[in-house]
Amino acid sequence: MDKSKLIFLDTETTGKGPTDRLCQLAYKFKDEEFEGLFKPPVKIKVEAMSVSHITNKMVEDKEPFIGSEMREKLAEIFANGNILVAHNAQFDVEMLKRENLEIKNIIDTYKIAHALDKDAKIPKYNLQYLRYFLDLEIENVVAHSALGDVKVLEKLFERLFQKMMTEFEDENVVIEQMLKISAQPLLMKKFPFGKYKGAMVVEVAKTDLGYLRWLLNEKNKTKDQEGDGEENWIYTLEYYLKQK
Repeated sequence: MDKSKLIFLDTETTGKGPTDRLCQLAYKFKDEEFEGLFKPPVKIKVEAMSVSHITNKMVEDKEPFIGSEMREKLAEIFANGNILVAHNAQFDVEMLKRENLEIKNIIDTYKIAHALDKDAKIPKYNLQYLRYFLDLEIENVVAHSALGDVKVLEKLFERLFQKMMTEFEDENVVIEQMLKISAQPLLMKKFPFGKYKGAMVVEVAKTDLGYLRWLLNEKNKTKDQEGDGEENWIYTLEYYLKQK
């Protein structure tokens, strides 16, 4: 697989709940950019509007995504084995699944950025934070618009790609490694919460296994509500507990 098969994509949605749907989608494929607003089958929540600035009035006269030309084009692109590149990709994959689009090949720049930050020097891994932390040069980008985020996403991907090229020296191998990292949960490095906030997980595992057991129990209770973030922590806590 090579870079010509990459499709950079972002969605804006009605919210983050189990019944929410996309209301805007943008993607870039083979140097062409596409963006569209769509009328979702559920109302856009105020919290979502405060981030995307997309209102229910703005989409009331738009076509639904299912049945749209953009959806059919994406179905064709993904059926041909192309690779989705997204940030926190599982969220976008789930939203597309609700529109009857199944994605098999995924590169998640959130997971790649985290995996490459071996010393946990980056405080946060959300897309806009990484844009400024890594000083990515991007012009005329509106944050939290789907197309704006796609442009940031592409720049972030290229930065991560070049970093991995210094190790693997082969574009196809880098793509394969990115797919591999994206397909599995993350091994979290540092606690961003709780009594060990800021501490490395590997160090806490040496001194307080009781805390790890307690936290694992709490994460298992909330995994259905919190999704992929909880999956990463469950994987991490189980990993360190199995070492003992």
